[in-house]
Amino acid sequence: MSFLVSAVAAALAVTTPLGAIPGHGPNVRGQFEAAGTGNHRAVTFDKKAVPEKSRVAVVERTVKDGTRIVLRVRGIQAGRTYGAHVHQKPCGNAPDDSGAHYQNVKDPKSPSVDPKYANPQNEVWLDFTTDKRGNGRSTATVKWRFRAGEARSVVIHEHATETAPGKAGTAGARLACVNVPFT
Repeated sequence: MSFLVSAVAAALAVTTPLGAIPGHGPNVRGQFEAAGTGNHRAVTFDKKAVPEKSRVAVVERTVKDGTRIVLRVRGIQAGRTYGAHVHQKPCGNAPDDSGAHYQNVKDPKSPSVDPKYANPQNEVWLDFTTDKRGNGRSTATVKWRFRAGEARSVVIHEHATETAPGKAGTAGARLACVNVPFT
């Protein structure tokens, strides 16, 4: 029996980065609070689109060939399509504090608007549309894992993500942000 346990542990250590257990990752839940009022897990920069006390959850799971991220929101503006992406830095008091989108292969130019780099295979795009109650959900699965410490938040943007050259990856103003310690 101990041989079997050791063999399974060894297989996990070889196939999973940094010895992480497949399937595990952060599970963040919180309420949006106004930016500038303290150090919060989730902040809103637009209280009409993303009201204070509306809720958010982000779950990261490693899967056999990559990473799956699930975003859920409750109580934000109803009947609207939002863009959402994983960003490099944590949320702050200003919308731009969260930095640029996390990219598996980094675009040498910034801001990144080249579809070669700004696309849902190289970034995590979590666009969603809310129902009549302001609830929405999105899931993205990518064929890679995050580099340690380089993905720190999910930002909700004002509209769906653009795909055209020169606009690829853009989704308008940053409405809200949630801190997530991606692994």
